[in-house]
Amino acid sequence: MYLIASTKMRKAKAELDGTRPYFDAIKGEIKRIFRTVKDVKSRYSYPEDGMPALNGTYACLVITADKGLAGMYNQNVIKEAERMLANHADTKLFVVGEYGRQYFAHHNIPVERSFLYTAQNPTMHRAREISEILLALFTCQKIEKIYVIYTDIKNSMYEEAKAERLLPFHRKIFSFNQTEEAVKIPFEFTPSVGEVLDNIIPSYVAGYIYSALVDSFCSEQNARMSAMHSANQNAEKILATLSVQYNRLRQAAITQEITEISSGAQAQKRKFEKRQNEEVYDL
Repeated sequence: MYLIASTKMRKAKAELDGTRPYFDAIKGEIKRIFRTVKDVKSRYSYPEDGMPALNGTYACLVITADKGLAGMYNQNVIKEAERMLANHADTKLFVVGEYGRQYFAHHNIPVERSFLYTAQNPTMHRAREISEILLALFTCQKIEKIYVIYTDIKNSMYEEAKAERLLPFHRKIFSFNQTEEAVKIPFEFTPSVGEVLDNIIPSYVAGYIYSALVDSFCSEQNARMSAMHSANQNAEKILATLSVQYNRLRQAAITQEITEISSGAQAQKRKFEKRQNEEVYDL
């Protein structure tokens, strides 16, 4: 299981690295729009001067695994989901992974929709299907916010389960760094800057969900590698302890057998000597 998990993680990372430039370019274009036009209005973002608190229905995409044997990977994601439900009861859950589906069903927590086979096979096609469902609800104003709860792998030693608000977003997440040059030549947007932004955002959302799926999948495999490594070490310790106990019992059994044989030989020797002495006395 350790070797299989390491192979799957390398493959998933390679796929993510292959698609990352495209979504980085999309994010760069959104950033360029906000740097060019200061008063962009979009249903997907907060206005610059802020927005009243949105207390309607939330949609939460919870990404878990299909299997266990991965340490605290699934439990950490479930805790984040339960924390969100405790803070905002009117939350619809969209669950990826058999583990999460079974957990919520066992605890009688309603799930709006579950996505099968997505946790073990994160593809761009599946990410677009999920994003289309969530965006349709957001566009129809059936939900006010979209959250994604997934596990972010920082390095091979550290993973973090986090809840990120996907929509609506603040412009500050697309703010440019000091090292980036300001836009000097104005852009022309057809038919309007709002329409352009509304066409880019669905691709950005799909890319974000795909990244979260692959990131969670890599975190799952990394957690499983750590769990299997610990299991191997624990098994080796148990085997070492059992080997010592077995050798002690075996040595004790051998010693007892030698003692019994020696005692039996001495008893036979004494018996033989006693019989010889009795024969001498009879003569």
